[in-house]
Amino acid sequence: MWDRAKVVAVAALATVLACCLVFYPELAFQAADRGLRIWWFVVFPALLPFFIAGQVLMALGAVHFLGVLLEGAMRPLFNVPGVGAFVVAMGLASGYPIGAVLTARLCKEGQLTTAEAERLVSFCNTADPLFMAGAVAVGMFANPALGGAIMACHYLAALGTGLVMRFHRASDRPSGGGGRGAAAPPRRLLARAVDALVEARRRDGRTFGQVLGDAVRESVQTLLVVGGCIILFAVLIDVLAKVGVVGAAGSAFAWLLHPLGVDRAAASALVSGFFEITIGTKAASQAAAPLLTRLVVANAIIAWSGLSVFAQVAAVIQGTGIRLGPYLVARVLQAVLAGALTFWFWNPAWTASGRTVPAAAGAGGAGPLGPGLTAFLHRLSFVRALDGSVLLLGVVLAAAVAGTAVAAGRDGVRVAFVRQAGRSGRA
Repeated sequence: MWDRAKVVAVAALATVLACCLVFYPELAFQAADRGLRIWWFVVFPALLPFFIAGQVLMALGAVHFLGVLLEGAMRPLFNVPGVGAFVVAMGLASGYPIGAVLTARLCKEGQLTTAEAERLVSFCNTADPLFMAGAVAVGMFANPALGGAIMACHYLAALGTGLVMRFHRASDRPSGGGGRGAAAPPRRLLARAVDALVEARRRDGRTFGQVLGDAVRESVQTLLVVGGCIILFAVLIDVLAKVGVVGAAGSAFAWLLHPLGVDRAAASALVSGFFEITIGTKAASQAAAPLLTRLVVANAIIAWSGLSVFAQVAAVIQGTGIRLGPYLVARVLQAVLAGALTFWFWNPAWTASGRTVPAAAGAGGAGPLGPGLTAFLHRLSFVRALDGSVLLLGVVLAAAVAGTAVAAGRDGVRVAFVRQAGRSGRA
């Protein structure tokens, strides 16, 4: 009965939206044109190199090499094999939805079980640093000093989500994706990593030209799906705003969040961010609310990522057995963590930077300095804003190195034990 009602409700909703497109064709066209421009001029050139690089590295065995090296860090921290470290690194560097794309690919290849894939995609599918520091901090908030704070809270929330999600389906049997087979002989860590690389390359068997061609084709196909989702939700948001759904939902959110001190304008931004991350963060930056409230809302929206990214993730994980439910729970958890961390680490000094260069930078502010020097100072502020994320990535790298050292130490002890047992047997 419930399945029947759900099918009817979804069909009715799709029919209503289709009718809205017929009633507002000009609005739909303008929104689709805007979404197409965002995809073609921003998303496509930004993600295509990372998509191709990820596919090529997996085909050449580099991911398997890293999987063996970093198994000692990823397994105890996040309960995923070492190959997950590659996915996390690519996700941090390039943003949505490459973390989900690479996770789905590894799951199809048998490097991850479905449980491990659900744990991994819950925290590796993150926003990219250029979007947070450049588009959000500089372009939307006009405050480069916010870049480091936004990125640090976002990545800390992602890691916290990964630590919590490590208990998801913890009883499931782990895969051998880290390269640590049950029957593998006790050998040095680096030697086993090289063996995993060579074996993965041998199993693949394609020439480099074939690998590159397949990587380009599959990456473009994936980006076409991403572009379709962006265009669809750009139209959907504008139509819903036109018919008053966004405004009504914003009023409901404002009533629910009023005890927490969230303004009506910020609540409306949350509604927009529920559907699409860029539109929501821009609305949060322009809301008539204190900077702290706007920043908390923006960070929560970035962590949530929007239904547009959800649709992209649903498209790329199709056929892998990965469920979308755990990913939904993880996104809610990360949004709450990101907002809470932003509130917790709030520093009033962040308000010191504004739309103009501080007076201490030169007499008379931005005008007498000239556009060249003003741009240089803004660029310098942008670089300094990255310090927080660089420190965070350093901590993650240190944890990985420590885990690798521990794994190498275990291997050394095992080798010594085996050699001693051999000597005892011969004696």
